[in-house]
Order: sequence, then C-alpha cells, then structure tokens
Amino acid sequence: MNFEIDKPKHLISLASSALLMNVEVKVWTATKQDRAISNEVTTSKNASSDAGKFTQNLLANSPDHKALLNYRQTVTNWLQRRTYDWAGGWRIVPMVELERVMKELNEHKAAFNKLKQTFMTKYSDIVSDAAFKQGTMFDRSAYPDVLSLDGRFTMRELISDVPANDFRSGGIAEAIADDLQQHFTKRTRSIVDDVMHDASERLLAIAERISSACAEPEAKDDGKTKRKKIYDTTVSQAKEICSTLKHFNLTNNEALEDARLRLEQTLQGVTTEELRESAYERRRVKDSVDDILSKFQPLRIQHD
Repeated sequence: MNFEIDKPKHLISLASSALLMNVEVKVWTATKQDRAISNEVTTSKNASSDAGKFTQNLLANSPDHKALLNYRQTVTNWLQRRTYDWAGGWRIVPMVELERVMKELNEHKAAFNKLKQTFMTKYSDIVSDAAFKQGTMFDRSAYPDVLSLDGRFTMRELISDVPANDFRSGGIAEAIADDLQQHFTKRTRSIVDDVMHDASERLLAIAERISSACAEPEAKDDGKTKRKKIYDTTVSQAKEICSTLKHFNLTNNEALEDARLRLEQTLQGVTTEELRESAYERRRVKDSVDDILSKFQPLRIQHD
C-alpha cells in the first residue's frame, strides 16, 4: 500500500512566491603551506613539527588579487541583504524581488569579470614582482600559467524552484509515513518562520535607522550640536522592504502587515531632501516610526 505525505501549506505558499538561488564565487587564494620552512622554524625553536605551519602568500598581497578576494565577500554580503536563508549556500529569493536581484547579479558578474581581466592582464608582472619579494622562497612551479587561471576565478548562479512535490513512499508502515509527514511539516514551518523572523528584523532595523536619523541632535559638552546624516539609501531601502513584504508575508501575519503598512504610509511621498530640510517632517516621521517600534516585535514562533 502507498501512503502519500501531503505538502505542508507553508511550503506551498513559499513555492508559489519564491525561488531558490545559490551564487558561487570561486577565487584562487594564492596561498601554499611550505613544509620545509615550517620544519625549519619549529626545529629552530625546539618545537614539535606539528606545533606550527608556515603559509606562503604567493602573490605577496597583490592589490589586483586582493580586489578579487574582497569582491567575493561583496557578493556574499549583497546576496544576504537581498535574500533569505534556506539551507547551506542556497538562499530564498522573493518572486517580487527576482527582476531586481537578477539585474544586480548581472552587474556583480560584470564587475567581477572586469577585476578578473585586469588581474590576468597583469599576472606575469605580478609573478615577477612576487619573485623579487619572495626571495629564496620563490618557486615558479607553484604558479599556474595564465591559460589555466580562467577556471580558478569564476562566478555563477544556480536557480531552482522551491521543492513542493508530494512525498510518496511505497510499502512502508503507516506509522512511519505519519512520522515523515510530521517531520517534513515541522521542518518547512521552521524554515518559513525563520524567513519571516529575518524579514521582520530587517523591517525593525530600517525603522530604527530612520528614527535615529530623524532625532534632534543632543548638545555636546562644548554646547555645539551636530545632526546625524540622513542618507538616500535609508529611505529607499525602507520603501523597498515595505514593497517586498507586501507580497512576501508567507504566514499572513497581521502584526507584520500592520507594521509594514504603517511604515509605508509614513514614508509615502517623503524624500530625503525633505527630511534634511524640514524639522516638522523629521518630527512627524520619527513620532510615527517610534510608535511602530513600540508596538511591533520580531516574529518568532516556537514549535514543540
């Protein structure tokens, strides 16, 4: 007898409103552990050979190589801001954000490839410079030829639907099918709850930034005051998350929707320039945002 394990409603709503994305940025670290030098150091210090390891920086901190290493972290930071956690390197992309995410992804790929091309063009000179800086440690065989470098610096995305197929198991006991269904339901509810908790935390964080930016400056010991800067990105990011959560409230949480709607209404028609120039507008926005903050708590649902 076959037992069908129904899809949890949380997973169905997630599958219809989001996709999964994994962005892999591969960069050659250009480091090498040198056993001979490690042994030389530990022996000179009368230490065990396992007491330390010497890692050789083959490119001697080349700025062009460091730019590629740093850009890998830039992409990671961007992806975490734009998406939500799923599992491992996979992230959840709200469908409403997909067009913007793909546009920004292509921009990051173009920037990465530009840095890569610059590095590859200069690679021969960088290796020559490393030979000078490495001294007797320099080993030309540790450096790949320029033709093989292309595969060591790659950036690619993988996109997939949220898995929402029925789980079927043939010939198993009904009790086992029930256990699987219970585990599957609990796991997907946990993922969705984590996503919505993250979303609500982001809403609160941007609201707190707006409140802080609109606060009247406090006088310092010297009697002078200095207003906090109000950045264009603060207002634009607040409006963006309001727009996203309008279509991405997976659990239809009324408290989250109320906070989102109130923040959206508070910022409707508001520009950064107005907040900078108008004390009345700053006070109005701050009072409204502070009221939202006082009533709304991050969403966290505990399951047994």
